[in-house]
Amino acid sequence: NFEPATPTIEPEYTRDLLKRLYQFLVPKKLRHDLGEYYTPDWIAERILNQVGYDGNPDKRLLDPGCGSGTFLVLAIKKVKQFADSRFLDPRTLVKKIVKNIVGFDLNPLAVIAARTNYLLALGELRRYISPLEIPVYMCDSILTPSDYASLFPQDRRPELNYYPLETSQGVFTVPAEVSSKEEVEHLTSTIEECLRIECSPEQFVRKVQHKIPIHGDLSLQRLEALYQKVLSLQERGENGLWARFIKNAFAPLFVGRFDYVVGNPPWVNWESLSDDYRNATTRLWQKYGLFSLKGWQARMGGGKKDLAMLFTYTSIDNYLKEKGKLGFAITQTLFKTKGAGEGFRRFRLGKKEHIKVIGVDDLVELQPFEGASNWSSIIACQKGYKTKYPVSYYLWKKKKGISVKVDDTLEMVTQKTVRHHLTARPIDRHQSSSPWLTTKPKLDSVLEKVIGRSEYQAREGANTGGANGVYWLRILSSRPDGLLVVENLYDIGRKEVPRIKAAIEPQLVYPLLRGRDVSRWKATPSCFILMVQDPKRRTGYPADWMKEKLPHSYAYLKNFETILRERSAYNKYFDPEKNPFYSMYNIGIHTFASYKLAWRYISNDFISCVVNPITMEYIGQKVAIPDHRLMIIGLNKLQEAHYLCALCNSSISRLIVKSYVVGTQLSTHIVKNINIPKFNADNKIHLRLSDLSHQAHAAAERDDKPLINDIEEEIDYLAASLWGLTGQELREIKAALAELF
Repeated sequence: NFEPATPTIEPEYTRDLLKRLYQFLVPKKLRHDLGEYYTPDWIAERILNQVGYDGNPDKRLLDPGCGSGTFLVLAIKKVKQFADSRFLDPRTLVKKIVKNIVGFDLNPLAVIAARTNYLLALGELRRYISPLEIPVYMCDSILTPSDYASLFPQDRRPELNYYPLETSQGVFTVPAEVSSKEEVEHLTSTIEECLRIECSPEQFVRKVQHKIPIHGDLSLQRLEALYQKVLSLQERGENGLWARFIKNAFAPLFVGRFDYVVGNPPWVNWESLSDDYRNATTRLWQKYGLFSLKGWQARMGGGKKDLAMLFTYTSIDNYLKEKGKLGFAITQTLFKTKGAGEGFRRFRLGKKEHIKVIGVDDLVELQPFEGASNWSSIIACQKGYKTKYPVSYYLWKKKKGISVKVDDTLEMVTQKTVRHHLTARPIDRHQSSSPWLTTKPKLDSVLEKVIGRSEYQAREGANTGGANGVYWLRILSSRPDGLLVVENLYDIGRKEVPRIKAAIEPQLVYPLLRGRDVSRWKATPSCFILMVQDPKRRTGYPADWMKEKLPHSYAYLKNFETILRERSAYNKYFDPEKNPFYSMYNIGIHTFASYKLAWRYISNDFISCVVNPITMEYIGQKVAIPDHRLMIIGLNKLQEAHYLCALCNSSISRLIVKSYVVGTQLSTHIVKNINIPKFNADNKIHLRLSDLSHQAHAAAERDDKPLINDIEEEIDYLAASLWGLTGQELREIKAALAELF
C-alpha cells in the first residue's frame, strides 16, 4: 500500500505516507506513554485553515511535536499550491521551504519518519537544492538546554555555567560559552572530525578554541569531558549520533520565531510523567500560572493536569512571534474542568503577554484518534491580544448512521458531520478562569437568568480509599444470635482482596447506593457497606470501642489490615499512629442525613433522585449510604429534598450542566452555578415542585413513562416561571437540549 512516488505523480494527494508504518513499528504502549496520538490529515488541515495558513513561503511555520510529519507535509503542499499560482522560482522556493517549515520531536524514530516524509513532500523540488539539511530536529520543545541549565544551583560566574543534556548514556555537559547556532555547529562538526581522525582530547579542545572563546578551567574540563564521553562511546561501538544529538538539542534556541505554530502536543497526564521530568518542569508550570491550586495539591499537579497545557504555553512563549497564531489539537477537558483547566484558561504567559482565543472546535463525538477514546478538540489562538468573550465554539456532530474514518479527507468529514455554531464564555462572569459555558448564541442571555450561586452545598459520597472489596458486602443470612453472615465483594475494583465469609454485628451495616443504582427519580440499593467511620470525629471508630462493642466486625476488618494500611490515601490523609487502620473518607454528618439528593458523577446527563431511609431484610430501616461515585446534598426535610430534585431534573438545569461540564464528570460544583433558591414552605411553586417530584418517584417505581413525561413537562413550566423565563425561552432550551445532546 506504500507508494513513495505519490507526491510527484499526484501532488494533490500529498499526505503523511509513513504514519501507519510508524504506528506499526512503535509499540502501542510506548506511544501511549509518550502521549503520541497520530493526527488524521483532516484535523491537521482544519488546524492550518483555522490559523489562516495559506502556504505563503515567506511565512514561518513550526510543529514542535511533529511525530511523523503530518503538519509539515500538508504545509509543504500548501506552499507548492501557493507557488504554482504565482509562478515562483523553484530554486528560491525550496530554500524558503527548508528555512521556514520546521519540526521538532523527542522520539528519534518519529524524527526519521518526519524527515523522510519531508523529503518525499518536496518532490521535484529536491533537485534544486544541494546540500539539503532537512529541518526536523530531535529535541525537547519544552525543556531546552537553557531550561536544563537553570535547574542547577550554580555560581553566577560565567565559567561555572553549562548546559546539561540528559541522555540514556548519562549527562552530556556543554559549556555555556557555546551560545550561538554557529558555535554549536562548530562544536559538533569538530567532535565528528576529531573522532574520524582520532584526535586526543587536548587536540579537540584546541580545535574548538579556534572559533569559540572557552578559557575558564571548569569550562575546559567540561569540554574535554564531553569529548571523552563521546570517544568512549565510539570505542564501545555506540557512537554515530551523539554529535548530531547535541546539535539537535540546541535547535529550539536558534531556529528563531514563527508566524504559525501548529500540531498535536503530547497528551500525558501529570501522574504519568516521570519524577525527574515533573521536577524539571515544575518551575515552568509555575512560571505560566498553570498551577492554579495551592499547597500539596499544587505540588501533586493540581487535579489531572495534562502536559499538553505546558506544551501549549511554552510553544507560544518560546516560538511564536508577536501577533503570531497557534493551532493545536488538544484535550477538550481543558475548557470544561474546574481544577485542572483553571490555570490554562488564564490565557496569559504568567504576567506577560495575553493570549487571544480565536476559536475552538469540539470533536468529542467524532473520536478522531485511532485506538484512543480522547476528549478531542482544536484550539486556535493569537499571541499578544486579550481573549474577548464570547468565543466562537463549533460542536461537531456525526450525521445519523455515518462514521468518520481516520483516512477521510477534511471535505469528506465535513460532508459526514453537522457543525453547530455555539459561543463559549466563563460560566462565572466574574472569574475568567472558570469552566466554559458553551451554548447557542441566543440562549446565552437566557441562561444568565438561571446561572448563579446556589443556596445548597454538595459533597462526594463515602470513599473507602480504593478498598471497596473490603467494605462492600452481600448478606447471606442472619444467625439466631443476631449476627449477620456476610461475604465481601472481593471481585470488584482493581485491587485484589481475599474472599472472606464472616459473622458480624448488624449495627454498622447500611444499604449502599452505587452509581449504577441511581436513575432519574429512582434509587435502589444493590448491596451493603460496613460503615466504620465516626461522622463527627471524621476518623474510624476507636479500636478499643470496636473490640468491646463490635468484636466480630473488628475481627472481620483484621483480616484485611495489611491491605487497608497500604492504601495511599490512608497514608496521605491520616496519621497511622493515631487513626484506626480502617478509617474511611468523605464521610460526615451529611452522609447520614435522613434525606439526600443524589446524582451520578459519571454520566452523560444530569440524573438525580431523592434518597429516603430504606427498609431492607436483615437490617431493618436505615439511611442509605451513597458511594463516592455519587454526589449528594444532605437534607433533613423530605419536602425540601423533592423540591430540589425537581429543579435539578428540569430541562433548564440539565442544559446548563451539559453545557459547561465534561460529559462524564458531574462533580459537586455543578449546583454552585445554578441559582436554586432556598426552599420556602410558604411558596406555592416550591410546594408544587416538591409534590411533582414525589409523584415522579412513585411513577418511576411503576415504570410509568407516560406519566413521568407529563410530570416533567409541568416541572419545566414551573421551573421556568420560578427563574423568570418566558414560554418561548423554555421551548428554545428544550430544543437545544434535544438537538445538541
